[in-house]
Amino acid sequence: MKFLRKLIKSTDFWPIIVVLVFGLLAGRTLLTPGYFNMHDDLQMMRQLEMEKCFRDGQIPCRWIPDMGYGFGFPLFNFYPPLPYLIGQGIRLLSFSFVDTVKLTFLLSFLVSGVTMYLLAKEFFGKTGGVVSAIFYVWAPYHAVDVFVRGAMNEAWALAWFPLILWTSYRLIKQKKKLTKWIVGLALAWFTLLTSHNLMVLIFAPIFALWCLIFLRQKRWKTIPYLVGSGILALGLSAFFTLPAILEQKLVQVDTLIVGYYEYIAHFVSINQLLFSRFWGYGASVWETNDGMPFQIGHLHWILSLVLLVVIIFRYIKTRKVDNPLLVAAYFLLVGWFAAFMAHSRATPIWQALPPLKFVQFPWRFLTMNTLSFSFAAGAIVLFIKKRSLLLFAALVLVGSLLLLNWNYFRPERMGPLTDEEKFSAAAWELQQTAGIFDYLPKSARQNPKEPQRGLAEILQGEGEIKEARQGTNWGSFNAKIDSDKALVRIGIFYFPNFRVFVDGKEVGIFISEEEKWGRMYIEIPKGSHSVYLRLYNTPIRTVANVISLITWAGLFTFPFWRRKLGVLKSRHVRFFRAS
Repeated sequence: MKFLRKLIKSTDFWPIIVVLVFGLLAGRTLLTPGYFNMHDDLQMMRQLEMEKCFRDGQIPCRWIPDMGYGFGFPLFNFYPPLPYLIGQGIRLLSFSFVDTVKLTFLLSFLVSGVTMYLLAKEFFGKTGGVVSAIFYVWAPYHAVDVFVRGAMNEAWALAWFPLILWTSYRLIKQKKKLTKWIVGLALAWFTLLTSHNLMVLIFAPIFALWCLIFLRQKRWKTIPYLVGSGILALGLSAFFTLPAILEQKLVQVDTLIVGYYEYIAHFVSINQLLFSRFWGYGASVWETNDGMPFQIGHLHWILSLVLLVVIIFRYIKTRKVDNPLLVAAYFLLVGWFAAFMAHSRATPIWQALPPLKFVQFPWRFLTMNTLSFSFAAGAIVLFIKKRSLLLFAALVLVGSLLLLNWNYFRPERMGPLTDEEKFSAAAWELQQTAGIFDYLPKSARQNPKEPQRGLAEILQGEGEIKEARQGTNWGSFNAKIDSDKALVRIGIFYFPNFRVFVDGKEVGIFISEEEKWGRMYIEIPKGSHSVYLRLYNTPIRTVANVISLITWAGLFTFPFWRRKLGVLKSRHVRFFRAS
């Protein structure tokens, strides 16, 4: 209650309420009954698998049982889990999977608005912060991420970019209470690393230059704090980031950068970026025949040019630029560079930087364009001194923005759907088999052609498999073998550190030469046996888990130890003074 009263009394309370209202308006259709079609129609499936992991005690979740044609899949060993952990929090409130996905998307709108407000307010005041926040939430590409692509992880990445910039700025400029901002920046980076690791490739250089802007102002001594915060962020996220990076060789990641996913096929034209009002829900295809929109936003780019010209003239006249205008100019340049990176003229840069190919789609740089132009939009308040005129200008800008983009913030269609319908019959099989090439284990030489029909089956020999049970990363069955021995195939992809035990004793796992789908094989001797199999952690996963566990434990217990050390220090000082 004390916190709530403090929040209500805060000068930021009403501006944040305004931002939240506009966020709700952007996600208004997500509060209506039914479900909507999207490109990535696996959001409910991923949420279901995350819940199964929690119920099964597999924390952190790595291996999921139902995808990969039912042969299991190392999804969350490589796919960032945070949005689905947020979704799991919503599930605990007894929402359906249908509503959980919609509310998680809606929450990304709200958080994006608040984080952008906190950032922009530092430079442009409360009015400018509200303008930037609304421009951010209502940017066309934001609508694309949610209502067209259904890109849950990228939508949440948009929420964390401003948070990282804000906490880093406060850390650099702060002279007291540095610990608070060191931890804040670490947590901000943790959220991005576990929401969309590919976005780090795009965002990291922009973040580095952002820090340099303020470090050059005789704040170089802050560098160790920034580095320390980065190390803390890596420790907090190690459970995911270390296996995701170091175990890529275990899956067929090459499939993510060839064919449809090759970046050369997804550049966009100047007309698409600046002038087109086309809005569609189709796919990104070769050249400019896309069924998917790639607008920067007319008001976004026009206002960016106006601001850039005004800033240049201001500099010519005064020969100086204060911090607010400097950071606005920086992001205006970043925004236009990001737009350039989405165009085919940037091909030499893509060719010169091989890691960029994992970004897959050049138009993903519109995330940085949206961040930059939306932030800079708040700078308009710096050139209007009269309060009444400022409010009028802000209302005109926001009103024009909503008028231009209102119809973008809705799905193509919303239809009735229940959890039971989504997780049954043909819809279930479609979700089981979708995304098979994303992280197909190397043990599979080709993708399966049909779903799993049982946990285990006898291929050679005589006997019977019964009482089969399967969890998220484990399975068990009883085998009655009548012949001298039997060759048993287990209907799960082999993945390093799967182990099988027959009557409590570990047996060897192998993959036959004829096996193309990467399933596990074992031999069982004559008699009645109990078989248990489980995916255990590799040394990399174990070390990663331990690092994160220690880091999180240290973070939560730090206030206690800080107070304890403070008391000991005080007693020590008093002792020596008495002596």
